Amino acid sequence: MSKGTIDFLSKAKWYDLTQPLSIFTAPWPGESPLQIQFFKRLTGSYIGGAGANGQLIEWSNNTGTHLVGPTAFHSGMKSIADIPLEDICGEGVVADISDEVSDYSLYTPEMIEKRVKVKEGDILIINTGYHKFGYSEPDVKNRSAQGGIENKEFGYLVRHPGPAPGFFEWALKKKLKLIGVDCGCAEHPMNTNIRYMHEREFAKAEAKLKETHGKSWDEMFPPDKYYKLTHQTMPKKGLLLAESLGGQIKQLSNQRAWIMVHPIPYCEVESAWSRVVALKPPKGMGEQAFFNRMKREKMFDMSIPFSVQTPQWANYIPLIVHYTKRVGGQYFGLGRNNAHCKASFHLSCHMDGEKHFHMGGRTIGETPMDIWIGPGAVADISKMVSDTSVYTPEMIENEVEVKPGDILIIKTGYHKYGWCSKDSDEFRYMIRHPGPSPDFSAWCVKKKIKWLGVDCVAMEHPMNTIQRNWHPKTFAEADRKITKQFGKCWDEVFPLDKYYQDMHLNLFPKGIIHAENLGKDLAKMDSGRYYIGCFIQKGMELASCWARFVAWKE
Repeated sequence: MSKGTIDFLSKAKWYDLTQPLSIFTAPWPGESPLQIQFFKRLTGSYIGGAGANGQLIEWSNNTGTHLVGPTAFHSGMKSIADIPLEDICGEGVVADISDEVSDYSLYTPEMIEKRVKVKEGDILIINTGYHKFGYSEPDVKNRSAQGGIENKEFGYLVRHPGPAPGFFEWALKKKLKLIGVDCGCAEHPMNTNIRYMHEREFAKAEAKLKETHGKSWDEMFPPDKYYKLTHQTMPKKGLLLAESLGGQIKQLSNQRAWIMVHPIPYCEVESAWSRVVALKPPKGMGEQAFFNRMKREKMFDMSIPFSVQTPQWANYIPLIVHYTKRVGGQYFGLGRNNAHCKASFHLSCHMDGEKHFHMGGRTIGETPMDIWIGPGAVADISKMVSDTSVYTPEMIENEVEVKPGDILIIKTGYHKYGWCSKDSDEFRYMIRHPGPSPDFSAWCVKKKIKWLGVDCVAMEHPMNTIQRNWHPKTFAEADRKITKQFGKCWDEVFPLDKYYQDMHLNLFPKGIIHAENLGKDLAKMDSGRYYIGCFIQKGMELASCWARFVAWKE
C-alpha cells in the first residue's frame, strides 16, 4: 500500500472522461456553438497593448462536457460556484449498457443493476455508447442512412436513449450524488424541447415506443408529472447531472472508480464546463481500501468564483452573460435556464497555454492529461513581498523543497485583494502585485518545472508588461524598490529585449506554462508539498482556458 499522499495519488490509475471541445462540437439544438476570435496577437492589435495571443470566445455552457447545476431548472437553488467539490467527487460506478440501447430507446434501473452494483450515495456514469457520435470520433457506417453514415449531431443530441419512467425516482431513492451520461442529455431528448424542434424525430420515437411499450409518449411520460419531477423535485433533492462525457469511458465499463467532476466555479449560470476524471487503485491495493483512503484525503480548492464581477486583464474583454432561455418557458416549451456567454480568458482562475505566447506550442486540448496533474509544492512567501516588489528562487527554496518536474504554486498573499474578498483592492491586485526576479525563469528551466501557479492576476511582474506604460507612477515606485534591492534601475535589471513578458516568452517555448488568479483554499494552505491538479476543459483550439485547481496535502 502506498504511504504518502503524493506517492498514493501518483500511483493511482487516472482516466479522463472528458470529450474534446471544439468549434466543431455540436451545441445543444438552437443554442450558440463555440465561437473563437483572436482579438489580439503577439504583435498587437486595434484594442491596444503588446505581446499576447488573446482570444475572445462565445459559448453556451451546454456544449462539450459540462455539469448541469440545480439552477438549470430551479432558479432558487445553488449556483455552480456554491456546490462544494465534495458533493461532486466520490465513489461511483460506470455502467456500460451500450449493448442494450438504441435510437430513441429507454434505459431502466434494472439494466444498470444487472451489470453493476449501485450503492447509496454513488456517482453513476452511464455509458450508452453514444459518445461514438462525438465530433472527433470515427464515422459510424449505416447503409440505409444518407451518405452511408449516421448523422453525428442527430445521433448524439436527438436520437440517443434516455431514462425510462421511474428511473429518476430510483436515483433519488438511491440518494445518488450525480448521474453522468456520454450523450447530449441525461434526460431523454424527447422530454426536452427537441420534441418540438424535430417533430419528425419525435414521430419516430413515439412509433418505436408504441411498438415496444404499447403507449403514446405522453401516456408513458405524463408531461406535468415529469416536469415536476425533473424541474422541481430533483433540483431540491440535489441530484445533479453531468452530460457529454466521453474520453476513456470504455476503459471503465462496469467498474467502480473514484469519480471527480470539476466544473468552472461559475456564479451566474446554470451549467459549467467541467473536466471529469476517474481514479482506480494503485497496483496491489484493494478497491475498498482505496475508496476509504480517498475519503480521508482532504481536497483544497484553489479556484476563485467565476463571475461577471471578476476583473479582467486591463485591456481584455470582461465576462458577459445573456440568458437565452428561462425555466418559465419559451416558445419551444419545456423551459430551462440557459445562458449565452462571451469573454476573454484572462480573468478568474485560468491556465495560460503554450499558444498564448508561442504559436508553435500546444493548445489546451492538445496538452496531455498527465501534464495537468502531479507532485508539487506550495511556497508561501506572503511575508516576504510587498507592492511592486520582486521575489527570488531563494525565497521559494527557503520555504519549501522544490523537486525536478514539480508543479509550483506561489502564494504571494495578494489573493486577499481579489474581487470576492472583504479586503478587495482591485488596483493592488491587478497592477501592484509582486513578481519574479530576472533569474527566476532560468531557475524554472533548471528545475524542469511542469507548470506554475500564482494567487494574483499575473505570473509576470506587472512592470514587465504593458502596464509599465499605462501606469508610470507605479513603474516609478517599482524602479525605486528594485534600485534599492539590486543597486540597479529597472531596465538594467530587466533589459526589455530579454525580460519583457519574461515568464511567457522565455518559458512557454520550453513547455513551462502557468496559472493565474488562484485563491480560495490557498489562503489557508501552508508551505509544503502537495499533489496538484489543473482540471481544465479540453479545448482543442484554445490558447488559454479557465479551470478548477485542486491540491491534496502530503
